[in-house]
Amino acid sequence: MLSQVPWWNVKNVFVLQEEMDTSPMVSSLLSTLANYSNLPTGSKEHEEAENNEEGPRPSKKPVKAPQLGTLMGVYLPCIQNIFGVILFLRMTWMVGIGGVFGSFIIVFMCCSTTMLTAISMSAIATNGVVPAGGSYYMISRSLGPEFGGAVGICFYLGTTFAGAMYILGCIEILLIYIVPQAAIFKLEGLEGADAEIALLNNMRVYGTIVLSLMALVVFVGVKYVNKLALVFLACVIFSILAVYAGVIKTALEPPTFPVCLLGNRTLISKGYDVCAKVIEIDNETVTTKLWSSFCDSDSLNATCDEYFINNNVTEIQGIPGVTSGILAENLFGYYLEKGMILEKRGVSSTVDPDSPTTNSNRYVLADITSFFTLLVGIYFPSVTGIMAGSNRSGDLRDAQKSIPIGTIAAITTTSTVYMSCVVLFGACIEGVVLRDKFGEGVNGNLVIGTLAWPSPWVIVFGSFFSTCGAGLQSLTGAPRLLQAISRDGIIPFLRVFGHGKANGEPTWALLLTASICEIGIIIASLDSVAPILSMFFLMCYMFVNLACALQTLLRTPNWRPRFKFYHWALSFLGMSLCLSLMFICSWYYAIVAMGIATCIYKYIEFCGAEKEWGDGIRGISLSAARFALMRLEEGPPHTKNWRPQILVLVSVDATQNVEQPRLLSLTNQLKAGKGLTIVGTTVQGTFLGNYTDAQKADQSLRKLMETEKVKGFSQVVISSNLRDGTSHLVQVGGLGGLKHNTVMVSWPSNWKQPEYYQQFRNFIEVVRETTLASLALLVPKNISSYPSNGERFTEGHIDVWWIVHDGGMLMLLPFLLRQHKVWRKCKMRIFTVAQLDDNSIQMKKDLIMFLYHLRLDAVVEVVEMLDGDISAYTYEKTLVMEQRTQILKQMHLTKNEMEREIQSITDSSRGSIRRKNPPTLQPQHKAEGGDAVAEKPEDKSEAVSNQKQVQLIHSKNASTPTSPTSPTPPAEPPAGGAAAWTDSKGADKGRTLSPSAPAEAGKDLFSMRPEWENLNQIDVRRMHTAVRLNEVITKKSKEAKLVLLNMPGPPKNRVGDENYMEFLEVLTEGLNRVLLVRGGGREVITIYS
Repeated sequence: MLSQVPWWNVKNVFVLQEEMDTSPMVSSLLSTLANYSNLPTGSKEHEEAENNEEGPRPSKKPVKAPQLGTLMGVYLPCIQNIFGVILFLRMTWMVGIGGVFGSFIIVFMCCSTTMLTAISMSAIATNGVVPAGGSYYMISRSLGPEFGGAVGICFYLGTTFAGAMYILGCIEILLIYIVPQAAIFKLEGLEGADAEIALLNNMRVYGTIVLSLMALVVFVGVKYVNKLALVFLACVIFSILAVYAGVIKTALEPPTFPVCLLGNRTLISKGYDVCAKVIEIDNETVTTKLWSSFCDSDSLNATCDEYFINNNVTEIQGIPGVTSGILAENLFGYYLEKGMILEKRGVSSTVDPDSPTTNSNRYVLADITSFFTLLVGIYFPSVTGIMAGSNRSGDLRDAQKSIPIGTIAAITTTSTVYMSCVVLFGACIEGVVLRDKFGEGVNGNLVIGTLAWPSPWVIVFGSFFSTCGAGLQSLTGAPRLLQAISRDGIIPFLRVFGHGKANGEPTWALLLTASICEIGIIIASLDSVAPILSMFFLMCYMFVNLACALQTLLRTPNWRPRFKFYHWALSFLGMSLCLSLMFICSWYYAIVAMGIATCIYKYIEFCGAEKEWGDGIRGISLSAARFALMRLEEGPPHTKNWRPQILVLVSVDATQNVEQPRLLSLTNQLKAGKGLTIVGTTVQGTFLGNYTDAQKADQSLRKLMETEKVKGFSQVVISSNLRDGTSHLVQVGGLGGLKHNTVMVSWPSNWKQPEYYQQFRNFIEVVRETTLASLALLVPKNISSYPSNGERFTEGHIDVWWIVHDGGMLMLLPFLLRQHKVWRKCKMRIFTVAQLDDNSIQMKKDLIMFLYHLRLDAVVEVVEMLDGDISAYTYEKTLVMEQRTQILKQMHLTKNEMEREIQSITDSSRGSIRRKNPPTLQPQHKAEGGDAVAEKPEDKSEAVSNQKQVQLIHSKNASTPTSPTSPTPPAEPPAGGAAAWTDSKGADKGRTLSPSAPAEAGKDLFSMRPEWENLNQIDVRRMHTAVRLNEVITKKSKEAKLVLLNMPGPPKNRVGDENYMEFLEVLTEGLNRVLLVRGGGREVITIYS
């Protein structure tokens, strides 16, 4: 934490003294940057541990700054890692099988891939300081933790399998060319598959032993491995120089390496002593060892192999020399099936097509089936290793200068050597010798060794030590790479491998590396292991190119590499080459490698630690989002693309916790449409004074969204009052074309209580604003009874009461709900209401056909509602509603005025209430969350007379329905539970009789109840409709799990707000879960595809 700067130290810049409490001065900042150390992880601890082992010192030895330059830090390590086992053991065989032309294409393609990758890597490496971690660091910080982790693991597996390949190459050199007698499983006398199995078993046993020894060396002392690196590098360079010296010597004096042919077939050198059938000794013809191999006895009259009799034995030079013109013969490929005999081109032989091949073990045979893509997979590991310089970035004096120059120079050098070797091998060595993978036709010599000068043993021992060194380097680098990934914490289950010894050495990572390396040893075949590591390296290189291309195209402000010779087209070309080579090498290995990378990517995405590294993928997301938003601005979406983009309006309590969490549960269940979700709330106050509360509310929203698994955005607005804040959310929520088209707000359950007066007024204002803005509105009633995401309905119905066409919202919402596991088992029922002049049978047929075209499964029912007489219950409900309105209007008065006004109204109408109010006609309206307080009748005789009066009313109105609920208390309390009625004058104001009012239906009723005469007949008709609809809905859908209803529009003026709430209350009375739906004025569902 920055300490406060004393005022006397900043007297020249005292005007900025407050900023210096939180921000450093430029002088101290520059000092920190200038002394930046990018030592690799663990190196400092390692050096301190060594100092402590040597005994206490007066002062600690300071950690040395990295001093390696381009040559020692990048160029030579890259040379050592690129030149490897493939050059010495498989290069000549590849030229013989693929031909000079085909091999040159393979080499050029692979070297071009690594050169393009090096260019991309140089751009990334010079875009700022590269701490230790090399390629993993570059990819993860460029493409994000998901890609970085996936590619880092692939690079780790590639490096690990490279160690296995080097060890197998080391064992192959040891057992075939140096000490064949050391084989545990003897090869003498074995043929075909048995010999192959014995060789692989030898590789497995010795490979495991060598792997254990190398792991022990790495565990005991890494510093010795690093010190021996130059020795191993010298072996590689001397071996290559010996090859070039041998090529020059062949032009002057070709070496003597005879190859014996029978007809055009190559013979195994250990099967003969003299390349002849018979020889003359003292004028006597004597049969040779070769004769005995093909005949049943040594006598000249013996029965011999037919091919042996019909063809002559010839001896040719295995290395005719660079001037011999053999290049023309080796120009094109000669691919072989497994078990085929190596034959020389241009030499004729006599073969009986009907006779089978015998004595095949006397010839040099192809050990595997060869084809072009196989050669690519086997060769590609010989061009890997270009990351060696970037992996040592922590040890470089100037990484931004050394990495590009050293890496590109190393690739140029190695590519030149490889391409020249392809041409020189084809120009100097006989084709049958080139195709002889293990040198069986040249006395068991390493084929490239036959070309070397002064002796084949230079190549043999040089390649042996270089493979040992490369194996040690792989076992040293791979655990450190795994440790770097583990310490980043992006892959939780790998965190244990981030620990190690006290000096930072990755012990557990080394153990895992050795275990994975053992898998390659068990495979045992160099030709089978090489394509595996090719996949992982190619995938790593592909993402390096992708990272550079993305950073270049996105033009992020931080993308300012010092290396200027790059272009996004080169990076895309390199990426395309990598992807092509993956499938060229082995399509099934490519799929497996990509599957592993994908699994790691998804694992990190869902379970890994969230890291913000300013990566390119985030930049892509921003660019793609901007592009998509601009496209959305071009016009409104088509009906087929419409989906609910929901703005959920929630309220928070004093501690900034959400009061209606089930709103988000319902939102999640509606999100089968995968649309936008914005959860918004308002904090009352000022921005300066309540910013902390807003942040706390935002965290609360995010936490609840995460709990309810709602994928969307949270938005908190600070406003002086909740009404304006909610209006701001409705107006400005979303961005551009990605705006909400639906608003969800909970029903104000306690709206009848005086303290919640403003709450229901705010609710009605939201209804008005959504109507004006052409937004759909969803109002769940009894939201606390809605199911959570963990509940399941095993049966039940979702009932849709489709009375007014709303653009199809009522049809679409049940379909979306039934996509969620909570509602999946529920059936959908659609009810519609037929008027007196409607043909209900035809309506049902049309609705069934409409649903068929909509591809919706639902049961259809048409409910007939006759226009019956208005009941006394309806008049009473209207009277109570209007009297409550009068009470609520007093809220606008001062406290004393309100009390006097309510008291006067109450006193003047109490007698009327006791005399004329029938108890059985008043349904119980119990506010949600509150208790209804009813005033009891004071006189029982009056109650009895009232009951008689009710019976009289019902006898005169046969069609009058009774209350859909059980008998209720006599009078419903208006606001706050205080029973009060409006006097005739107050109820009369502003009222006019509707022309359409049914005069006859109300004639007798008016004579019985004087208060009814003054009622607004429009309100009476509305209440009548609400009561009748509620009766029908309750009868049909009382047991439904959810009822969806058309929500009536709000009153145009604010005088009838309380009446509007009462209508909705009556309409939904007696129903458990109700979702009131109001369309947005456009079609949201279509029958067209």
